Amino acid sequence: MRSDWKTAEPAVSVYGLAEAVRRSMAQGSRDPDDRQVQQLCEQAVLSCREAPLLSPASKLRLARLVFCALRCELEILQDLADDAAVTEIMVNGPDRIFIERAGETFRADLSFETAERLNRVIQRLAARVGREMNELHPIVDARLSDGSRVNAVHSSIALGGPVLTIRKFNRSRMTMEDLVRQGDVCRAAADLLRRLTAAGYNIFVSGGTSSGKTTFLNVLSDYIPASERVVVIEDSAELQIRGIPNLVRMEARSANAQGKGAVPIRQLIRTSLRQRPDRILVGEVRGEEVVDMLAAMSTGHDGSLSTGHANSVRGMIGRLETMHISSSGFPAESVRAQIAEAIDIFVHLARTPDGHRRVVEICECAGVKDGEIALNPLYCYDPEKGLVFTGNPLIRVAKLKLHGLSEEVEP
Repeated sequence: MRSDWKTAEPAVSVYGLAEAVRRSMAQGSRDPDDRQVQQLCEQAVLSCREAPLLSPASKLRLARLVFCALRCELEILQDLADDAAVTEIMVNGPDRIFIERAGETFRADLSFETAERLNRVIQRLAARVGREMNELHPIVDARLSDGSRVNAVHSSIALGGPVLTIRKFNRSRMTMEDLVRQGDVCRAAADLLRRLTAAGYNIFVSGGTSSGKTTFLNVLSDYIPASERVVVIEDSAELQIRGIPNLVRMEARSANAQGKGAVPIRQLIRTSLRQRPDRILVGEVRGEEVVDMLAAMSTGHDGSLSTGHANSVRGMIGRLETMHISSSGFPAESVRAQIAEAIDIFVHLARTPDGHRRVVEICECAGVKDGEIALNPLYCYDPEKGLVFTGNPLIRVAKLKLHGLSEEVEP
């Protein structure tokens, strides 16, 4: 574990200086603007007892932290949230803050003065979406104005203090060419996925947490013909669909503090079917919405895309079966038949030890054989060679033929 974002040495209380500035502001006749507050923060740092021991860079950094503690919604986390290179902020209590940058995790030399300070930040974020954060409502999911996802857990169930996790919204949108250049997918597989998406194959992207599923869904959406009507449904708006003029976007909504007003993904999928979509993109399937998503894929909405959490393609199929059966009560045989009919291609992503998020499996759904869903592996990941062709030809070629596209799977 590496350390990052060093504050001044020796340690100086950011919140102690912030309180001194706050008292100074209270003595004034009117509220200062941000520029004046910044000047007060710099003066407080220069006049503190440890100032002679601090480098110029440390003084500037400390003054900035004091300003953030006073004026920013995320307080001392604000600069981390504004840093485009930071992809995740993980706060495990007031004095254990970690960040992810370029696939590596670092410990930030930052801390909140008390758990109550951290609680205030969480409560402000919860208030944005009409939620409360307390012992009666100990878990909060929210979204920042820039699209970043927030999850928070109250100290009544998080033993080390309040927990706050911020998954940053990626401002720089990746393309398939970027993934090929980084070695996250081979050129031949990228070309195959381009043709399959354009031809209207139903593609399901699986992977573990933070494996790049949303990024990959964005990449695949680049190949949807601009003439089609696309409905995008997400639990938290993250997808950056471009080049589709006829686009509808809907976001699920959690219940408010009174337990009312929830709009689940399942309801949005049902609504989307009445909007004449050519394709439906579901950001992630987690529960009962799998029933309606598979039904949509099986009833004329070719080219639909979605993602789900799993450790492998076979594991994803097992999860889809379990979610469907528990929600619908249908027998396993009919559920497997529906999955095999609805989903044409599975793409599995994984985070490799070097920090990259790579495509590690591309499998075609080959129907049901002996009561189980059969898979036709097209590409698999080799630690030494990367993503390699298995030699198996594509079985379902009708859509490619219909669109005049090549049916070949190339090494």
